[in-house]
Amino acid sequence: EKGLPLQQAFGMTETSPLVLALPADKCTEKIGSAGLPGMHTAVRIVTEDGREAEIGENGELWCKGPNITPGYWNNPQATAESFEDGWLKTGDAARRDEDGFYYIVDRWKDMYISGGENVYPAEVESVIYQLPQISEVAVIGIPDEKWVEAGRAIVVVKPDESVTESEIINHCRENLARFKVPQSVIFIDEIPHNATGKVLKRELRDQHSDV
Repeated sequence: EKGLPLQQAFGMTETSPLVLALPADKCTEKIGSAGLPGMHTAVRIVTEDGREAEIGENGELWCKGPNITPGYWNNPQATAESFEDGWLKTGDAARRDEDGFYYIVDRWKDMYISGGENVYPAEVESVIYQLPQISEVAVIGIPDEKWVEAGRAIVVVKPDESVTESEIINHCRENLARFKVPQSVIFIDEIPHNATGKVLKRELRDQHSDV
């Protein structure tokens, strides 16, 4: 309506401000991509075992360049945890396609391992959001004797709507690999967020892992 182009990008406070940006002429072809690295910015994807990820393989997004902060002021511990040889570990899971375009998958720390398989909650959440009764959902990994970790969906239902745990799980079974399907669903009135609107998954894990 306003004739303004929309472009996806990725950045954070530590990167002043962008790491990736999707060219305007690729917005339709590469829907969902955060784009290509910016000028003078190096980007890599590192797997859990410390190797470079293959094309299409998920790993943690690392970045390096003159726009990247050298560390955290008066916090050497946080600097040591987040930086390696000048590379900033963003804490975001990502993958790269065959054309070199990057896609943000989820927060790296929110990933859980169920039966030896990595599960990214954002993918599960997007499937649950397909149900029209869902107002908000957050998926967390909880301890499980058989699978080490199992998925649990924390759900807020829209006013005057209803949906059951079995309906949600069955919908997931129809649209996800078996190991990604949540083992349980909890219904609550409100999902906690921080001041910028991000879901406080640590708080959800603390409150709902043992229910």
